[in-house]
Amino acid sequence: MENNSSVVLEPTNEEKQYAMFVHFAQFAGLIVPLFGWLLPLILWQTKKNTSAYIDKHGKIVMNWIISSVIYAIISGILCLIFIGVLLLIALGICSLFFIIIGALKANNGETWPYPLSFTFLK
Repeated sequence: MENNSSVVLEPTNEEKQYAMFVHFAQFAGLIVPLFGWLLPLILWQTKKNTSAYIDKHGKIVMNWIISSVIYAIISGILCLIFIGVLLLIALGICSLFFIIIGALKANNGETWPYPLSFTFLK
């Protein structure tokens, strides 16, 4: 008798697109302050119980948001010795690329944890 509990279902196109939007929603913070973390949180919370795929991507995004806030605070403190400015620029560039790569991979049905991200949510 086979055990089908290890069968992984391919995410639907709707799940892939929704997960992509969860990643891209971080850019909302460029338009309205604080929406860069609030909108992905809302999108993730509304679908996390109906899709394991969206739940996984929501956790990846939230882990990055929390990690980047920590990096930004440390960089802000280091601005007192001027290296923090360079770190803030690097953080901005990393965020830009990580969000785009994560969104594209989500739309392709892949899971890609952001590099340099701490795992707060498993």
